[in-house]
Amino acid sequence: MMTTPLLGVDLGQIASAIGHEFTLFSLDELYKAFFTLFVTIDIIGAIPIILSLKSKGKTYHSAQVGIYSGIILIAFLLVGEPLLGSFGADISTFGVAGGIVLFVMAVEMIFGIEIFKSEDDSSGNTTFVPLVFPLFAGAASFTTLLTLRSAGIAMINLALSIVLNMVLVYLVLRYVSLLDRILGKNGVYILRKFFGVVLLAISVKFITKNLIEVIAMVQHGVAALGQS
Repeated sequence: MMTTPLLGVDLGQIASAIGHEFTLFSLDELYKAFFTLFVTIDIIGAIPIILSLKSKGKTYHSAQVGIYSGIILIAFLLVGEPLLGSFGADISTFGVAGGIVLFVMAVEMIFGIEIFKSEDDSSGNTTFVPLVFPLFAGAASFTTLLTLRSAGIAMINLALSIVLNMVLVYLVLRYVSLLDRILGKNGVYILRKFFGVVLLAISVKFITKNLIEVIAMVQHGVAALGQS
């Protein structure tokens, strides 16, 4: 075994784990993860917000927004599940909670109401706040990643879906004025409603799947207590 004397880290085990992740690559899983994260980030729906920031004289760096958002999301993907376990929760119960949050977000998108309130940033540079956090790498994205993990999506496919979505974030930020001219207000409105309905269907699927697992765990626990 290759073990670093200072940290006691088994490098062979780490290399084996990384190699195993690459064997789990799946185009089907990548598509599901990419599309779910794309809908949750709602980059199309963010176009009016970005244009509003520009009209107020706010500045941002497109590449930095994409890079910082990607780093934060991948970091959370790696530590989110262990962090969740430290609070005594498991991935199935979080999947139910995450599904409910996505359900509420879908309601916001479909009916045009604001349930999750956001604070306005008074500074001139909006690269980090509000674009990186909370818009592209906020609670909704964190919830989606862990909910997708609870659905059995492999880490490698989630990581690649993050990278692909951040490329889209960069492109939309870079060419937001052109996209606004092409889509128009009606185009953005229609797409946001459509993605809202899609997200609603995805959230219901997450809630029902994980709720069944939670109920099964409760029944197993009750049965174990009855036998003891």
